[in-house]
Amino acid sequence: MAKIRLFIEHPLAEGQAVPLNPDQAHYLASVMRQGPGGEILVFNGRDGEWLARIERLAKRGGDLAALRQTAPQLDPPDLWLAFAPIKKARTDFIVEKATELGAARILPVQTDHTNSERIRQDRLQAHAVEAAEQCGGTFVPEVCDLLPLSRLLDGWDGARRILWADEALAGPAETLENLPRGPWAILIGPEGGWSEAERRRLAAMDCVTRISLGPRILRADTAAVASLVLWQARLGDWR
Repeated sequence: MAKIRLFIEHPLAEGQAVPLNPDQAHYLASVMRQGPGGEILVFNGRDGEWLARIERLAKRGGDLAALRQTAPQLDPPDLWLAFAPIKKARTDFIVEKATELGAARILPVQTDHTNSERIRQDRLQAHAVEAAEQCGGTFVPEVCDLLPLSRLLDGWDGARRILWADEALAGPAETLENLPRGPWAILIGPEGGWSEAERRRLAAMDCVTRISLGPRILRADTAAVASLVLWQARLGDWR
């Protein structure tokens, strides 16, 4: 079975011709040393995973031919991850692990104590694509642009519950045993912690559930992974 996997933005079906952009053609020809006749795996986030044969590679692009489906489309549960961006490499880590762990949407949020005032949304989206290619997933979550937490909460649909990982509750870890299934979002705060105004607003929202992630205060990137694992094991598609 082919080991190379690429995310492509094109419909997939048996016999379908699939165009490659210049970056993909360069990657296959110059990095992976592939040529016409080689076989790779491709997915588009909608049609599952497909085995494809390389038909042509050139500087300006290339072409594949879709041969057969190798895995059905597997969409993640309806789970969002909202987090305050931190240092560049650790923000990249959060996006990568959220993709691997099955987040359906990733929302960087600007809080009162967020250290990063801007992000490169296109770069983070590329990290999500790379993570999906590496982990064998068939879905790439949308990485949204940075949004103030207050604006996100202003338009919040109360039908989507929020799992608030609150470091102030450090103690025995929660099990989520009594929480309902359905659409959820996990909320991870900044390195500097939540402001009192943010705490009051979140505590006043009926759709918010505060949880502890154990007896130690976790770094933001660790807290994101721990929360995703906890939710997936109890309410997601790990059951």
